[in-house]
Amino acid sequence: MSAEANDKGKPPFYLDKSNVMVYTDAGGALRPVESPADWRKRRAHILANMQLVMGETPGDEKKVPPDVRVLEEVELPGCVRKKITFASEEGDRVPAYLTMPLKLEGKAPGMVCLHPTSPYGKGMVLGLGDKPNRQYGLELAQRGYVTLSPDYPTYGDYKVDVYTMGYASATMKGIWNHMRAVDLLQSMPEVDGQRIGAIGHSLGGHNALFLAVFDARVRVAVTSCGFNAFPKYMGGNLAGWSHKGYMPRIAKVYGKDPARMPFDFTEILAAIAPRPVFVNAPTGDSNFEVSGVRDCLEAAAPVYALLGAREKLAAVHPNCAHDFPPEIREAAYAFIDKALNHQPQTGAE
Repeated sequence: MSAEANDKGKPPFYLDKSNVMVYTDAGGALRPVESPADWRKRRAHILANMQLVMGETPGDEKKVPPDVRVLEEVELPGCVRKKITFASEEGDRVPAYLTMPLKLEGKAPGMVCLHPTSPYGKGMVLGLGDKPNRQYGLELAQRGYVTLSPDYPTYGDYKVDVYTMGYASATMKGIWNHMRAVDLLQSMPEVDGQRIGAIGHSLGGHNALFLAVFDARVRVAVTSCGFNAFPKYMGGNLAGWSHKGYMPRIAKVYGKDPARMPFDFTEILAAIAPRPVFVNAPTGDSNFEVSGVRDCLEAAAPVYALLGAREKLAAVHPNCAHDFPPEIREAAYAFIDKALNHQPQTGAE
């Protein structure tokens, strides 16, 4: 038996999270996933189990108008970078960079660009940090996208305590803020609200997946060095996921033990299907060991096949460390272009 009932009212607990092609029926029995309708039942369990760890996703009652305030504006080759804040909920404003192509013809696609772990926060993805292979927020704007790059809680200019705000995790506060970033992009007359994606490296890599799972408006996701299966993360020690910057319940409730966790990235990747996902997983990544990424890809592939989207799950494994090299970024951008039906601008002048 690979699933068991949890306490009444809780979603079922799946012992084998590498097999996403089963679901638990109303009577507690395991059934094979044989149709999209069957898959929707398993997917609902995945999202419910994620929220056991992250806390519940806020509802629409928490929304306020974005009330964008521009603090600084700088013209760069091919684009304009605006330093802004926007309202994500009552009493909270998120610092971000909004970067616009200089020459817009019609409505542009929008990209939520999520930064890696760095004190520079959002600046990293605009080329303002200390690592050259992280400037996807800038490069996509120069390619013709409107990019929105928010700070994650406690990084950059965003010094907040999400727990005094009532959140169970910084992860869920990040998801909420990033959903509000999608709202902001959709509110802009320059943006085609039906063509929005998410991209991120490391911290941003898993946050791009989290956003895509909870927000179907994200039509394509790119994740670089952002995940692997929990049993292969640091030899199965989930301490790195359990501090206040992520999900404290992983330690407090689940003992940092992959076997006790209600969800895994095998399920998260599958839960985005049939939308396109591009995975950069280097062979030398010491944060997210590559065989654990391959486990996730293998688990998700049957769901993509079931939904007629086998080719929309793509992965590359460059021979490098925890990095997002130029040629891999170019491949990711081409993947986004195809998914969002975008003809990229050429040149930055």
